[in-house]
Parts: sequence; C-alpha cells; structure tokens
Amino acid sequence: AAAPAAVYAPAPVAAPAAAAAPVAATPAAADAALPSGTVVQSPIVGTAYLSAEPGAAPFARVGSQVKAGETVLIVEAMKVMNAIPAPVAGTVKAVLVDNGQPVEYDQPLIVIE
Repeated sequence: AAAPAAVYAPAPVAAPAAAAAPVAATPAAADAALPSGTVVQSPIVGTAYLSAEPGAAPFARVGSQVKAGETVLIVEAMKVMNAIPAPVAGTVKAVLVDNGQPVEYDQPLIVIE
C-alpha cells in the first residue's frame, strides 16, 4: 500500500504596501482647536456623565459659572463614580463630551475660562 501524498497550503503572500494613510491630527493641532482657557482632562479611562442621574440638570453647561473644586462632571470606571472637580473658578466655555460617552485618559472634557 502506498502512503498518501502530503498536501501543503500555499505560502502566505505579503500584502502590498498600503497607500499613504491620512496623517492623524497631532496633539498640538488638536489643542489649537480648543477654546482658550483651562482644559479639564479625564484622569482615568471610563464613561463621562454630565449629571448626577438621568434626567437631572447637568453639573456644568456652556456659559455657566463654576467654582474651584466644584464637580463639573462624573467619570465612571469599573462601577465607581469619580467626581471631576473644576481646577479653577470661571465660566464654562465648552463641554467637549456627550453624556454617556466613553473617554480616554487625558482626554479634554471641559474648557473653563
């Protein structure tokens, strides 16, 4: 009896070089698009919430006055609600996230002037 012939899969072929990918915005370019003022950044990865509970008024809105240390939003991480305080007193110039939006470490959240 003859042994069956071995069948091999063809060798993988390298993919052709991709066309030049668009250049991602550099951090400096992203910062240039922000309004002037103090940027409140996310200290952790999680989910941003603009109010204490669904249907409640947001902690901070564009144009509202905040005091230093006042909670401006919450970032939930692993079922822990982390209050994010305003580092300075001033007027909220921009809210850069939506309610329930996932956020990354150091992502700009709010601008206060």
